Amino acid sequence: MNNRLVTKDTPEVQTFFEELENLLNLISRSFENYTPMLDNERFITDAELSRMIKLSKRTLQEYRSTGKLAYYQFGGKILYKESDIKKLLASNRIEAFL
Repeated sequence: MNNRLVTKDTPEVQTFFEELENLLNLISRSFENYTPMLDNERFITDAELSRMIKLSKRTLQEYRSTGKLAYYQFGGKILYKESDIKKLLASNRIEAFL
């Protein structure tokens, strides 16, 4: 029988906590990229869209107010259909001159 004292410095304990940290990081990254779906449509929040396409929330608000950007509003929460955003970006694409 092994009567060795187990402490936080024991290699097995350190390995356990390193693996636990790796798992936590993996779960965190999964939640960052998670967007719930409804009828196979993904919805994006105002904050997510702002980060994704590098526009301020104020600019998004202006696009909503002028009718450039379709959205849903539930109370204070703004949601955008991912497919609408893709269509909007595609319709505003300007090809490079070759």
